[in-house]
Amino acid sequence: MEQKIKSALISVFYKDGLENIIGQLDKLGVTIYSTGGTQDFIEKLGAKCVPVESLTTYPSILGGRVKTLHPSVFGGILGKREDATHVAEMKQYDIPEIDLVIVDLYPFEETVKSTSDESLIIEKIDIGGPSMIRAAAKNHRSVVVIAAKKDYVLLEDILKTQSGHRTLEQRRMFAIKAFDVCTHYDNAISAYFHGVNIETPFNKESKVLRYGENPHQAATFFGNLAEIFTQLNGKELSYNNLVDVDAAIQLTKDLKDETEALFAIIKHNNVCGVAIRQTLKEAWDAALAGDPESAFGGVLVCNKEVDAATANAINELFFEVLIAPSFAEDALTVLKQKKNRILLQVKQFPASTHQYKSLLNGMLTQQNDEGNFAEWKEAGGRDSTPAEKKDLIFANIIAKHLKSNSISLVKNKQMIGKGCGQTSRIDALRHAIDKAKQFGADLNGAVLGSDAFFPFDDCVKIAHQEGIAAFIQPGGSIRDADSIAYCKENNLAMVFTGLRHFKH
Repeated sequence: MEQKIKSALISVFYKDGLENIIGQLDKLGVTIYSTGGTQDFIEKLGAKCVPVESLTTYPSILGGRVKTLHPSVFGGILGKREDATHVAEMKQYDIPEIDLVIVDLYPFEETVKSTSDESLIIEKIDIGGPSMIRAAAKNHRSVVVIAAKKDYVLLEDILKTQSGHRTLEQRRMFAIKAFDVCTHYDNAISAYFHGVNIETPFNKESKVLRYGENPHQAATFFGNLAEIFTQLNGKELSYNNLVDVDAAIQLTKDLKDETEALFAIIKHNNVCGVAIRQTLKEAWDAALAGDPESAFGGVLVCNKEVDAATANAINELFFEVLIAPSFAEDALTVLKQKKNRILLQVKQFPASTHQYKSLLNGMLTQQNDEGNFAEWKEAGGRDSTPAEKKDLIFANIIAKHLKSNSISLVKNKQMIGKGCGQTSRIDALRHAIDKAKQFGADLNGAVLGSDAFFPFDDCVKIAHQEGIAAFIQPGGSIRDADSIAYCKENNLAMVFTGLRHFKH
């Protein structure tokens, strides 16, 4: 059912981007009601504007705390146009129908970030704004509500192409967005008074994806990817792309202090190749050599600008996504040859502090797995050498970013083998050794990282038999002494970190 916008109530804190909307409304002959600064803004644009005070017969009072909280305003928003009783009462009390509500909210979150003065923070708790937004969204069968300036472009298009008419589907879409805005705002206020950072995934803007993990699954992403990336090329990110992109970003975040070139390949949420070298091309070659089969169709990430030499090398492989801090122009020329290839330039790491997982009839939340060591305890038959220490730190971070149970094998800052997602640690080790041998890696002098403790000394024994000389693990098993004793008997280094990294 289409309805035409004949009247609008506009009261916004941020007025930028509103000019074209005002122009279209004025052109269509829409009666505009407004207040205070917004009214001044509209009138300076040359558009006619009716002050809300003419409806309420009250001026803005209590320092602006009360402006629109009045039956003449809310009756015009909430009145059901299809209900004869409502229509009669609105006529009886001279309440005009309001077809469009454009309202944003006081910048509460921005104020909390900028000051600790509670009196200033309290004054930025909007009352009338959320009330009008919720009222308009509730009555979306008759009213269009715009609660965020990012929707101005869509509204402008409707005004231009539909001559002010709007469908029920459009009104419902805007209502959903409006309720999301109010939910986010209320959560922020609640978090402030609780003295906590309540970060929930569903109070962010949303985007419907093509499909979920599989084509028959619907999926939605909640968040603003533009805060983290600039997409330079390619199709829209899919559900599976996003999962692997997150894994890539979390790995590089843990390695953000690395000054040499880092390249990693992610496949199905696991690292399948990663290396550190002096140049990016060398890092790519070493990362790919770790498992060239699994790299096909993966997500790639690096910590240096992608140059032409590296671009030409990786262009030989089919991959879904490449993430980098920057791209040389000649590299982009090479990489953009395939229109669907996704190229992401990183702006910043995500600031989120928690993870969420739905299960049963609820949802789990936990803090991110921050940090890599609670301690550095040399517990083996000798201390690790400086070179081994670098590899052990690297192996520990890699194991952290593999699905549990996980084992990573590293030599000369290159992952040469990995086992992940296994139901026993010894199986993860066997997989890692087999993978290393499959691609001709030399295990002599390599180091081993484990996401959790060794329940027995069998992993240490098997690894030693293959030439592995140093180990890093959290420790904490009731049989740690068995692994320690074996390392001491065979002059092997073993480091305890005191920090487990299960990842399920």
